[in-house]
Amino acid sequence: MSLTRFLTSVTTTFSPFHPTARTARLFLSYLPPSAHSSIVVKTTLLPKTSNQTATLSLTFKDGKEMDFDLEKVGVREVLEEVQRHGRGLGRKEELSG
Repeated sequence: MSLTRFLTSVTTTFSPFHPTARTARLFLSYLPPSAHSSIVVKTTLLPKTSNQTATLSLTFKDGKEMDFDLEKVGVREVLEEVQRHGRGLGRKEELSG
């Protein structure tokens, strides 16, 4: 199943120099180039001196929003949550025909 099949938007905020930015950068690298035509991707880069925490927000086609505090979760956990919700949406889609 495609990671982006059920996503409608991705919003990230991070300082590229901060260690917690790694999760956001890796998640963005998993998005295929073709995804940018069907998904709204918004990235806000913070200055090096910023103390704001890195965040990642995802919106799905069913309207569900997931917000991740990237100081507490890694890219593996984010991908697992996206795939878990995507599988549920896929099942609903199959059942509805």
